[in-house]
Amino acid sequence: MSRKFSLAYLTIPGTGPVDQIRIAAEAGYDFVSLRPIPMHLPNEPLFQFDQDKKLFNEIKHALSGNNIRLLDIELARVREDLKVEDYESAFSAAAELGGTDVLSSIWSKDKAYYYNEFAKICDLAAKYSLRVNLEFVTFAGVTNLVEAMDVLNTVERPNAYLMVDTLHAHRSRVTAEDIAKVEPSKFGFIHLCDGPGPIPALDDPSMIGVAREGRLYPGDGEIDLKSMFLAMPANPISIELPNSREMEKRGAFGHAAQCLIKAKQYFAENGIE
Repeated sequence: MSRKFSLAYLTIPGTGPVDQIRIAAEAGYDFVSLRPIPMHLPNEPLFQFDQDKKLFNEIKHALSGNNIRLLDIELARVREDLKVEDYESAFSAAAELGGTDVLSSIWSKDKAYYYNEFAKICDLAAKYSLRVNLEFVTFAGVTNLVEAMDVLNTVERPNAYLMVDTLHAHRSRVTAEDIAKVEPSKFGFIHLCDGPGPIPALDDPSMIGVAREGRLYPGDGEIDLKSMFLAMPANPISIELPNSREMEKRGAFGHAAQCLIKAKQYFAENGIE
């Protein structure tokens, strides 16, 4: 099929970028999505290749040697305790490696603040010809499609795009009809996974728990993926599908490979290009 797929960092979390690149290539992906900007979560390994020349060179060699490309880097968050200017070195390194996109999300409820900070991210990224993909996250500050489009329409940056994650879209009660109303040119790349149908309360542990370690292979859950994808342009897909049980059972390569197999199978069975 002509659709291009990337292996997101969170699908095989904790895997070093060189191994992630090798796994992605061997499993048949077209791209990788790397995380040089840490989330500072407990026990999170750091892969800040913008600050580690040896790691940068190893990644550059791995991309070339495995004939695979870097799609995007993550995660350029807007939050009051974070300085968006600190992301510039990661943007520069990503561009040097051939990356084209940055993943961003907003974790503040102060509109004036996040408009300004997101615009700064876009301007910094533009210096390196990078597109910024704004993801709405059900349990973040900008939580749904309406809020995300408000940001894009307010900052009016030519390199700012909408990034739809199918789990968050489902849990934020965004319908295919809502998605279809968005101008196709506004979409960036897309995050794919399936998940449970029931939507938990924000304070339910499964709200974050499923997002971080319980996502499902396409077709194994109850999200209406078909309708969502038919409402969006055929942009590249980054498979973000963390599942701790599948990782334990299959290993990083086996899980990554199964993600792509199930995605392509689902698309073929549902007539999605």
